[in-house]
Amino acid sequence: MDKYEELNRIIKESEHIVFFGGAGVSTESGIPDFRSKDGLYNQHDVQFEHYTPEYLLSIDCLEDEPKVFFEFYRQKLNVDGIEPNKAHIKLAEMEKAGKLDGIITQNIDGLHQKAGSQNVWEIHGSTLRNYCKRCHKKYPADYIFTSKDEIPRCTVCKGMIRPDVTLYGEGLPPQAWDESQKLIRNADCLIIGGTSLVVNPAAYLALGFRGKYLIVINKGYTPADNRATLVFHESISQVLDKIEL
Repeated sequence: MDKYEELNRIIKESEHIVFFGGAGVSTESGIPDFRSKDGLYNQHDVQFEHYTPEYLLSIDCLEDEPKVFFEFYRQKLNVDGIEPNKAHIKLAEMEKAGKLDGIITQNIDGLHQKAGSQNVWEIHGSTLRNYCKRCHKKYPADYIFTSKDEIPRCTVCKGMIRPDVTLYGEGLPPQAWDESQKLIRNADCLIIGGTSLVVNPAAYLALGFRGKYLIVINKGYTPADNRATLVFHESISQVLDKIEL
């Protein structure tokens, strides 16, 4: 039995499948990942060269140097016009067919929902939601990107508007974290895709899986490879496309 036959046997047998994904799920939609040689962390921009990417996407940068934060954010994280790829679409089809309990994503692009997935837990937040830090008034997805102000301000209280993204130095959203833990605890099959599992605490979720089948799909090595049932160092959309529903 080859790996794809084994993959389909596991999918057919499993009753509670959960998908845990990272930046690699969206790279085929044209969104750069963070750590590959062509990723966001390696797209050198002269005005940002003396900053680390971790700082540019940190709560410290937002609070101490907001003009720098918003310039970087607007240049690098606008997903307007980006469409879901085959991996997003396949996962949505799996959920609709009753073969996927839910998705836990480290991505902040909203592409799983755009593809039709319903039960998606965004443990790092989303660029599609914005709110005022002071009065918590909500703002539409494109507000920060279309605002003419260097620092976007609330129309009600003039407080700073920020993205609903988990920045470096911030805790993960409590509800998303709790629901993700429940999904993984109840899963008999966990599919890890498009993540190197080096960012904590998110990686703890995946590495804490104790169910029957663990499937890893990632172009590079992950800490979960050694104990996985199946490992694919291939394109995630190509692997998911082989799943028969």
